[in-house]
Amino acid sequence: MLKTGQLAPGFELPDAGMEMVSLKGYLGQWIVVLFFYARDAFPQCREEAIGFSDREEEFDRFGAKVLGVSQDDVLCHADFCEAHGLNARLLSDVEGEVCQRYDVLREKELGGQKRSCVDRITYIIDRQGVVRFAVAVNNNRDHVVEVLNLVKELNRS
Repeated sequence: MLKTGQLAPGFELPDAGMEMVSLKGYLGQWIVVLFFYARDAFPQCREEAIGFSDREEEFDRFGAKVLGVSQDDVLCHADFCEAHGLNARLLSDVEGEVCQRYDVLREKELGGQKRSCVDRITYIIDRQGVVRFAVAVNNNRDHVVEVLNLVKELNRS
């Protein structure tokens, strides 16, 4: 996990609409909530993405844009957004390069095989591109609210 106070690594990834999205495009104007998750199809990840999408207007009100990142491809993201009515921007990091830069990839043994898995971590990045909070997901229901409260706190300072 990246450390608080560390400069957030730059990135440029495609979203579900195949539009390229970069961190640089938000700097200077927005706080960025960057949540990493394993797969669109996993129930916990789906719940988290829906939670962020449902509160998008609140995040906007406090000067924050929410971006989700997984290793699913853009077509999977597009289907996922359509199936669940999501308006959150979900970014595709198929090769896992951004996941590696943000230190969220872990080797885990599943079914006797080692696989690369994405830790569910949310970074709150200030307008200057500095990581202000790194929050591991402990409880889906509380996670989005916890992140929103941290954004409010950061917006006040």
